[in-house]
Amino acid sequence: MRLKQLEIKGFKSFASQTVVNFDADVIGIVGPNGSGKSNIVDAIRWVLGEQKGSELRLDKMASVIFNGTRKKKPGNLASVSLTFENDKSLLATDYTTVTVTRMLYRSGDSEYRLNGVQCRLKDIRNLFLDTGIGSNSYAIIALGMVDDILADKDNSRRRMFEQAAGISKYKDRKKESLRKLKNTEDDLDRIEDVLHEITNNLSSLEKQAKRARKYRDLKQQYRDFSLLLTGIRVEKLRLDHARLKEETAQAEESYKHTESRITELETQLDQERQRHVDKERLVGERQRKLNALVGELRGLENDQRLLQQRKTFIDQQTRKLAEEIRAASGQLETYATEIGQMTEQLGAEREKLTQREAARQEAEQALQRVKEGHAGLKSQLDSGLREQQQEERKVFELEKRRAINSNQVDNYRYQVDRNLEEMENRTKERATLESEIQQLNADESAAAAALADLETREAQRQQAIETAVGESERLQSELGRINRGLDARRNEYKLTKSMIDSLEGFPESIRYLSKNRSWTPDPQLLSDLLLVEPDYRAAIENFLEPYLNHYVVSSPQEAQAAIQLLADKQKGKAHFFILEAIPDEATAPTASPAGTRPAAEVVTVDAPFRKLTDRLLHGVYVTPEEQLPPQPADGVTILSSGGQYIRRAYSVSGGSVGLFEGKKIGRKKNLELLHREIREAEERSAALSRELEQQRSTLAELRGQRLDRQIPEKQRELNKLQQRAAGLQARAEGFQSYFTDTQAKNAQLQEEADKLVQLNREMDAELIGLRDRINHLRHNVAGTDEDYRRLSEELSSASAAYNQENILFIQQQNRVETLERELAFRGKRREELQRQEVTNREQLKSLEREAGQISQQEGTLERNIGQMRQEKEEYQATLSSAEKAYYDARSLINAREDELRRENRLRQDAQVKVNQLREKFTDVRFKLNGVEERLKIEFNLDLEQLAAVEVEEWTGTVTDLEIKVDRLRSRIGNYGEINPMAVEAYDEMKERHETITQQRDDIIAAKGTLLKTIKEIEDTATVQFLDAFERVRVFFIDVFRSLFTEDDNCDLILLDPENPLESGIEIVAKPKGKRPQTISQLSGGEKTLTATALLFALYLLKPAPFCIFDEVDAPLDDANIAKFNRIVKKFSRDSQFIIVTHNKLTMEAVDSIYGVYTTEQGGSGVVPVQFTELEGSTTFSAR
Repeated sequence: MRLKQLEIKGFKSFASQTVVNFDADVIGIVGPNGSGKSNIVDAIRWVLGEQKGSELRLDKMASVIFNGTRKKKPGNLASVSLTFENDKSLLATDYTTVTVTRMLYRSGDSEYRLNGVQCRLKDIRNLFLDTGIGSNSYAIIALGMVDDILADKDNSRRRMFEQAAGISKYKDRKKESLRKLKNTEDDLDRIEDVLHEITNNLSSLEKQAKRARKYRDLKQQYRDFSLLLTGIRVEKLRLDHARLKEETAQAEESYKHTESRITELETQLDQERQRHVDKERLVGERQRKLNALVGELRGLENDQRLLQQRKTFIDQQTRKLAEEIRAASGQLETYATEIGQMTEQLGAEREKLTQREAARQEAEQALQRVKEGHAGLKSQLDSGLREQQQEERKVFELEKRRAINSNQVDNYRYQVDRNLEEMENRTKERATLESEIQQLNADESAAAAALADLETREAQRQQAIETAVGESERLQSELGRINRGLDARRNEYKLTKSMIDSLEGFPESIRYLSKNRSWTPDPQLLSDLLLVEPDYRAAIENFLEPYLNHYVVSSPQEAQAAIQLLADKQKGKAHFFILEAIPDEATAPTASPAGTRPAAEVVTVDAPFRKLTDRLLHGVYVTPEEQLPPQPADGVTILSSGGQYIRRAYSVSGGSVGLFEGKKIGRKKNLELLHREIREAEERSAALSRELEQQRSTLAELRGQRLDRQIPEKQRELNKLQQRAAGLQARAEGFQSYFTDTQAKNAQLQEEADKLVQLNREMDAELIGLRDRINHLRHNVAGTDEDYRRLSEELSSASAAYNQENILFIQQQNRVETLERELAFRGKRREELQRQEVTNREQLKSLEREAGQISQQEGTLERNIGQMRQEKEEYQATLSSAEKAYYDARSLINAREDELRRENRLRQDAQVKVNQLREKFTDVRFKLNGVEERLKIEFNLDLEQLAAVEVEEWTGTVTDLEIKVDRLRSRIGNYGEINPMAVEAYDEMKERHETITQQRDDIIAAKGTLLKTIKEIEDTATVQFLDAFERVRVFFIDVFRSLFTEDDNCDLILLDPENPLESGIEIVAKPKGKRPQTISQLSGGEKTLTATALLFALYLLKPAPFCIFDEVDAPLDDANIAKFNRIVKKFSRDSQFIIVTHNKLTMEAVDSIYGVYTTEQGGSGVVPVQFTELEGSTTFSAR
C-alpha cells in the first residue's frame, strides 16, 4: 500500500487548492523557514484523526482554517483529502483506492468521509487499526519526537512497540472489558442494595396486604347496606318531588294574572310618555335655537375684538416702516461718497503695480546672466575635485588594507604566543583533572550508596502504605456492613414502633383502651410482656394466639373499670388476666418428652408476670423436629419450633407458616432489644469510624513522607557526578590531540604572517606614486576655486536684488486686490439697501389701505350685534311657555308610575313564592342528584342501576339501618391507614424480588465471563508483545551497528519483565569509546541515529506503508547524513518515505522534491521537481 495523493484547501497557510502527488519512493519537501513545509505533515496528521491542537502546533482546533492575508479573506472551510493505493489489501475494504477526507467549517461543524461517503472518526480509526497508519503512529516522526522517544515522554516508546506488535486492539478490548467489568460491579452493588431494600419491605407489604383484604370485606358490607338505605331515601325524595311540582304550578298561575295587569298599566304609561316626549322635543328645539342665536352673537362680538386688535397692529407697523425708510436713505448717501473715493485710489495703486512689475523683470534678467557664468565654472571645478577624490580613495584603500594586514600580522603573532601559553596551562590542568577525576569517582560511589538507601526506604514506605490501605479497606468494609445492619435495625425499630403505636392488627376495643388510660396508668398486653428466643417465636405465638390480646391487670377493679369504659363508649369487648387471682405456688412439673425442652425456658418475662407464663405454658414443650412426635401424655403439648404443628394427646393442628408469624409476640420487648442493639451498633460504628479516620491519617502521613522526589534528585545528582567524571575524562584524553593541533596551527600562523609582511612592502611603493599625483591635482583645483568664489558672491548679490523687487511687487499687488474687494462689497451693499427701500414703501401703502377697510367693517358689525340682542329676548319668552306645559305632563306620568310600582310589588311577592317552591323543588332534585353523584363516586352506580342491584331484605326500621351504616362507616374511618394497593404491590414486589434475584445471578455469571475474557486478552497480548519485543531488539542491534560500527553496544531492556504489558522500555546505547550512563549524555547526532535505529527496527518487524520524517536529519553531520540516506534508500523498497529537510545531501538523495514557498505573507504554495526526469542534465527549473 502506498500514498498516492494529498489535497489541501483552506488548511493553515494553504488557502488555495493544493495537490501533492506521491509518485516516488523517496520524496523530499523543502523550503525556507516559515514557508509552511511542516503544515503538509500537520495536514496528514489532521486528516488521519488528530484531535489535540498542541500536536498540530495550534492553540485551538479552529485555527487550522486559513486565517487570511492582506489580500485574501479568511477561509470558512479547511479540507484535507489523503488518497491511498490499497493494492495489497492492507486495509479491510474491497476498494483498491481509498480516499480519507476531513473537513472543518468555521461554524464548528466537521465531517469525515471515506471515498466521499460521510462516516465517523471511529470508522477511520478502525480502518487503519494495526496497519501502522495513524495520527500518532511511528510512521510520522518530527524532530521534537526524537527527544520524546529517547526520554520516553508519555510512554511514547511503549505506544510505538504496541503499534508494531499489533496489540493495540487487545489493549482497546481489555480497556473496554475493564470498563464493562466496572459497570458490572456497579450494577451488582446496586442490585444487592435493591434486593436488601426489597427483602426488608416484602415482610411489611405482606402484613399490609392481609390488612387490606380485611378492609375490602368491611367495605363490601358497607356498600350493601348503604345501597339499601339509599334506595329507601330515593323513594321518599321522588314523592316530595311530585308534590312540590303541583304547588309550583298553582303559584305560577297567580303570578301570570298580576303580570297581565302590569302590562296594561305599562301601555298607558307609554302613551303618556309619548305625549310628554313631544312637549320635551318642543322645549329642546326652542332651547337649541336660543343657544344658536347666543353663539352667533358671541361670534360677532369676537370678530369685533379681533378687528380692533388688527387695527392696533397696523398702526405699529406703519410707524416702524417709516423709520426704516429714513435710515436707509442716509446709508445710501454714505456708500455713494465712499465708492467714489475708493475708485480714485484704485486707479493710482494700479499704476504703481505696473512700475513694480517692470523693475522685477529687469532684476530677474541680471540674475540669469550671473547664473550662467557661475554654472560653467562650477562644472570645471567639480571635474577636478572628482579626479582628486578618486586618487585619494585609492590611497585610503591601500592604507586600509596595509593597516588590516599589519593588524592581522600582530594578531597572528599574538595568537602564537597565546597558544604557547595555553599549552603550558593545559599541561598543568591535566594534572589537576586527574586529581578531580579520582575525587569524583569517590563521590559517585557515595551517591550510589545514598540512592540505594533512599530506594530501600521508599520500598518500605510503599509496603507500609499497602498495609495501611488494606487495613483501611477492611475497616471500610466492616463499617459498611455494620451501617447496613444498623439501617436494617433502625427500619425494623421504626416499623415495630409504628405497629405498637398504631396497634395494627388489634381489635378496636384494644386500641381504644390503650389510648384512653383513665382505667389504668400503664395498660399491659400479654403479647408485649413476652420476649421469646427467635427460633421459637412462631411456635409460642401459635400456641398463645387466643391470649395475646389479653390485658394483664393487677386487680379485678382495673378490669371492671376497663369493661365499663368499653360499654359506655360502645367499643366492643376485651379480655383480662388478673395477677392477684393467680396462685403464687408453682404447678407440679411434668416429665419432658424425649428431644424437647420446656416452653417456659425459651420465654423471658419480668418477675411479676412469671407465674402467669408458667400457668399458660405448663406442660408445653418445644422440639426442633419437623416430624410429628409420638402421642404425648394427657396435659402435655408439644410444639414444633418452626410453628408447623401443635401436638396434644388427642389432637394435632398445623400447616404452612405465614411470613409474619412470630412478629406479633414480644413487640415491646423486641423494641427495647432493638434499641439496645441500635445503640451498640452506633457505638461500634463510631469506634470503627474513629479507627478508620486514624488509619486514614496514618495513610496520609505515610503518603506525605514521600521519597520519590528525593530519589530522582539523588539520581540526577549521581548522573551529574557521572557526567562530570565522563566530561573530565574526555577532556583529559583530548589534551594530547590539542597539543599536536596547536603546534601545527602555530606553524601555519607564522607562515601567514610572513606573507602579509611581504604584501605590505609592495603596497608602500604604490602609495608613493599615488600621493605625488594627488598633490598635482590639488594645485590645479586651487586656481579654479578663486574664480568660482568671486562669481558666487556676484550671484548672491543679484539674487538678493531680485528677491527684494519681487517682494515689493507682491505687496503692491495685494494692496490693489484689497481695494477691489472693498469696492465690490460696498457696491453690493448699496444695491441691497435700494431694494429694501422700495419693498418698505410698498408695504406702507398696503397697510394704509387695510386700515380703511377695517373702519368700514366695524360699523357693519355694530349694527348686526344690536339686531341679534333684540331677537334673543323674544326667544327667551317663547321658551318659558313651552317649559310650563312640559312640567304639567311630567306630573301625570309620575302618578301612573306610582300605581305601576304597587302592582310590581304584588308581582314580586308572587315571584318570591314561586321561587321558594322552585327552590324546594330544586333542592329535592339536587338531593336526588346528590344521591346519584354519591352513588356514582362511592359505588360507580346510577339510579337505574341502583334499582337493579340485589341486596338482602331489611326487616328493621330506617333508623336502625342508618345506625348500621354509620357504624360501618365509623369502623372504616377508624380502621386506620391502609395501603389500598398493598395486595397488588405485594404480588408485584414478590415478582420483582424473584426477577432481580435472577438478574443478580446473571450479572455474577457475566462478571466471571468478563474476568475470563480479560485473562485471555492479557495472555494473548503478552505472548505477542514478548515475541515482537525480542524480534525488535535483534533488529535494533543490527540497525544500530550499521549506523555506527560493529563494535558499538546497544540493547533494549524491559524494566518490569514480570508485567511486560505495563513495563517501561529502556534503551541502552554505547558508541565505541564512550561510556554514557544515560542516553541524554549522547550528542544530538547520536541521539538522532539511535532513535532512527529504533524506528527502522520497528519497520523491520512491521513495515509502515509510508514514513514521514519532519526535519529529523537536522542534528546530523555530513557523514551521518550519508548513513541516514543509505538506510532510507534501503527501506524505501518496502515503504514510502516523505522527508521534510533543509539538508542539501538529503535533497540530493531523494527521488523527487516539492518546494514550498511563500506566495504572500501568511500564504503558501507548492512546486514539484522530478529528479528522475533530469538524469544527465546540468540545469533544471521548477514550475
